[in-house]
Amino acid sequence: MGEAKCEIEVIHAWSAPRSLSTSLMYSFAQRDDIEVLDEPLYAHFLKVTGAERPYRDEVLSTMESDGNKVVKDIIFGPGEKKYRYCKHIAKQNLPGLTDDLMKRGKHFILIRNPLEILPSFDEVVTSSFSELGLADLVSIYSELCRLGKRPPIIDATDLRTDPEGTLHGLCEDLGIPFQDSMLKWEVGPKSYDGIWAPWWYKSVHKSTCFLPPRKYPSPFSSPLYDLLEQSLPFYNMLRHHSRRTSPHPKLPVPANEKLLVWVGDEILPRESAKVSVFDSVVQGGDAVWEGLRVYNRKILKLEEHLDRLFDSAKALAFTSVPTREEVKDAIFKTLISNGMFDGVHIRLTLTRGKKVTSGMSPALNLYGCTLIVLPEWKPPVYDNAKGITLITATTRRNSPNNLDSKIHHNNLLNNILAKIEGNNAKADDAIMLDKDGYVSETNATNIFLVKKDCVMTPHADSCLPGVTRATLIGLVLKENLVFKERRISLSEFHTADEVWTTGTMGELTPVTKIDGRLVGDGQVGPVTLRLQNAYKKLTEEAGVLIPMDQRT
Repeated sequence: MGEAKCEIEVIHAWSAPRSLSTSLMYSFAQRDDIEVLDEPLYAHFLKVTGAERPYRDEVLSTMESDGNKVVKDIIFGPGEKKYRYCKHIAKQNLPGLTDDLMKRGKHFILIRNPLEILPSFDEVVTSSFSELGLADLVSIYSELCRLGKRPPIIDATDLRTDPEGTLHGLCEDLGIPFQDSMLKWEVGPKSYDGIWAPWWYKSVHKSTCFLPPRKYPSPFSSPLYDLLEQSLPFYNMLRHHSRRTSPHPKLPVPANEKLLVWVGDEILPRESAKVSVFDSVVQGGDAVWEGLRVYNRKILKLEEHLDRLFDSAKALAFTSVPTREEVKDAIFKTLISNGMFDGVHIRLTLTRGKKVTSGMSPALNLYGCTLIVLPEWKPPVYDNAKGITLITATTRRNSPNNLDSKIHHNNLLNNILAKIEGNNAKADDAIMLDKDGYVSETNATNIFLVKKDCVMTPHADSCLPGVTRATLIGLVLKENLVFKERRISLSEFHTADEVWTTGTMGELTPVTKIDGRLVGDGQVGPVTLRLQNAYKKLTEEAGVLIPMDQRT
């Protein structure tokens, strides 16, 4: 006698064709607590859509074609095991099916890169965007999220690379125990295969487990290029939400996970905000940039930063540069779209633009410049209350003989090498000397000292004449302090009464130790505190107001 029928819990597996969905069905079928169904909605799909298949008549004459009857009596009907695994192809989830299909049971999504799917797709049906069904998968994911049933997503590549780890994770997400039996199955056709198996399952019938991915892919057919281009964004969206063996790094500010970024001439979500591999910033670090800060609905020193941006672009002979108003509009639109009006840092970048082919020559740049507005919720990056420590790097700051630091360019390797030295020494940053051994700046900021009530900073010969540097010089003079700009040796910083650094990202930051030597008594000095207060007052009062559209 057979086992008594009982209420069963359904596991819905949604995928596109050619995504290892049959192998995964075979894997779950090996469990002692699961029975499987192979595409129970296929006949309903063929009847409603009129889609042609070589086995169409046989499917329609053999399987139930009323979708809602399938859902009620077959998918959710009584069974003999604890679970029922239903393999579904996403495009078979047609309008008019009962809401129970989504609301009941456990759901997960299996994805595969269309670059791997498409080369073999034409063996049975002609490739098309609708046949591939990745947009349908995204719709299913969105609907399940709306219902509060966010489904786990696994990638076929992960399943083939690490089947045991991926299946362990999937079972954990589904709330069922993993079974070792899921890793092997018998060769050949299965009793639960769909009628279409002879057309689609020839390869999987030869397998007994998840096979590792090929080291090298098959050549990709150029007629499929447009379809690949249409499908990849949907795959990438789902891939971003997939379960991965290595988790995403935690962000310093979690709110920055959902940013809107200006790239080129449009606003994009963080994960879609990318430049072309042909862009000059990728090809040769060929771009200029500015850092901006937003305080209380105002952008501090916006005009001064834009002056330097356009000067740098001119010095590098950029062409087809956006206008000043276009850049400002992009900044304002990006901030408003994000609802960012305080406590925000903006990385503003202007690249020479995309090239028609890879190469160094600006003659290859025929598309115009690429503008990037990247805003982030970001407090000052240094400890401005207790101060920071510096070491002196062996890496010398670029001289105007080589690359003029007055050009605020993106090729920051000179600074990065010094920063590496600072990191290795467990210091916050590194002082960089010029070609003659005098202090230039740090790897990221300008630098000031106080000695016997005189404020000094190095000439801007081999350092960036920072906007915040100029602002602090103005505040020093406004506070009636003695100020000198001259060559300063390293020993003068070692013996200074006070030292601080300046920059948009960090504001005014006290330095309490240099190369193991305390600065003054190792505490934040009175002149530093005085200027910090003056700078704070300036941020509260000055800046360009972010415009708001008053229409409702």
